Amino acid sequence: MTADAARQLIEQATGTAPGKIIAVHLNYPSRCAERGRTPAEASYFLKPTSSLAGSGEVERPQGFELLAYEGEVALVIGRTARRVAPEQAWQHVAFVTASNDLGLQDLRAADKGSNVRSKGADGCTALGPELIDATRVRPDGLRVRTWLDGELVQDDTTDTLLFGFDHLIADLTRTITLEPGDVILTGTPAGASVALPGQRIEVEVSSVDDEQLTSGRLATTVVEAPAVGEWGSRPAATAAATADAWGSREVRSGTVAEDEEPGFVLTDELRERLGQVAVATISSQLRKRGYDTAFDGVHLIDPGKKFVGTARTLRYVPRRPDITKRIGAGYNAQKRAIDSVNPGEVLVMEARGFTHAGTIGDILATRAKVRGCVGVITDGAVRDHEAVKATGLPVLAQAAHPAVLGRVHVPYDIDVTISCGGTTVEVGDVIVADDDGALLIPPFLVEEVLAASEQQELEEVYVLERVQAGESVDGLYPLGPRTRPGYEQWLAEHPEHEAHPGHPKHHQN
Repeated sequence: MTADAARQLIEQATGTAPGKIIAVHLNYPSRCAERGRTPAEASYFLKPTSSLAGSGEVERPQGFELLAYEGEVALVIGRTARRVAPEQAWQHVAFVTASNDLGLQDLRAADKGSNVRSKGADGCTALGPELIDATRVRPDGLRVRTWLDGELVQDDTTDTLLFGFDHLIADLTRTITLEPGDVILTGTPAGASVALPGQRIEVEVSSVDDEQLTSGRLATTVVEAPAVGEWGSRPAATAAATADAWGSREVRSGTVAEDEEPGFVLTDELRERLGQVAVATISSQLRKRGYDTAFDGVHLIDPGKKFVGTARTLRYVPRRPDITKRIGAGYNAQKRAIDSVNPGEVLVMEARGFTHAGTIGDILATRAKVRGCVGVITDGAVRDHEAVKATGLPVLAQAAHPAVLGRVHVPYDIDVTISCGGTTVEVGDVIVADDDGALLIPPFLVEEVLAASEQQELEEVYVLERVQAGESVDGLYPLGPRTRPGYEQWLAEHPEHEAHPGHPKHHQN
């Protein structure tokens, strides 16, 4: 079925062609488990109607790697809906059918959440092949299944949705008028991934009460197409895009998807506040929560270079002649990691604690700094030690060594979970370093640990004043029941501390 046929299917059923396509980001708990986060509210994006297609082919242009598929239940609106309450919402749905929410995820980063090109390409909203009368099914009684080359890869039911169809319609129509022919894509369950040229994707929606009430199988075959024009954003299979497209939480390594409702974001404000708190203070707060994430054995080669950033990773494996010959030379993983690091990121290297060869030198350090990298951590050695210092890039390492890395290492892969200095590092972890060393904060703990660290340091201002006045630390450090009233009185008497982020008023909701 062509794009025109898909539009005609809706037009013949509702009397009008679709005016808009609205898609939901995360909605199935199984998908949230893959992503590692669950949204508090539904979030949406728009797809152009020119992306509509039916069973047939979808193009993956040369130079692209990440054509992602997502089997979904599609709702077709039959009656105008504006400010509709949830209990009346289903009355405005005329039909349900299968949809394949396809996307060229290589363009995701360029659109930064809008999905205009990544999800809006021609043929990227496959729909059909048959419409199911909405009056004959229950909103929470539908099943969506997807097959890749005949293998079942997605299977879930709508009774598990975070945000039911009634909620979605009511939520949207608070501010947006839904019109006959409009389509809502309601989210995809676990198992969505990437399809390669020559592969065939099939999606089916059916009633759990009556298997004969079915959309039939919507079939899409991926075909190779000519490269897109060289103007505009270039396709880039970034670490985040690759992990999210393939759908593996393990590969994804905790990064936040740029095309979805954001979870944790290291904002400029958080960076500034983290930069004002000592690593030692953060370490004590992490330990209270069961996390010991300091990097052992590494130190700044140029003291005074404190930095804050999010982790990217590079893994070296022990040298082996055949592996070295196959992937160790040329534009290897080390050079790709340096060339892909982004502003505000920290490159963390797993070198297994070997200090018998350098893992970064001055040329690559310069390239990383030009790219906007805020720091490098390696549990190996630095080569060109003084020249690396001269670049101004903060680097933490165990030692200096003149030999090239090929003496003991092969650069193996990037943006995978690694171990560095005895600490497990995932892409997207928050790294803070100062002259005491470096540690990481899991993203979900950043705001909690930061607020507690600021509070601790404010209390320590008071404690230090008392100690300088000659008071014993017994019961004073840390503050105990006997000394805390004095601290509270001190706060009240020193309004200048209200500007401190650790002041209680900064953490009131």
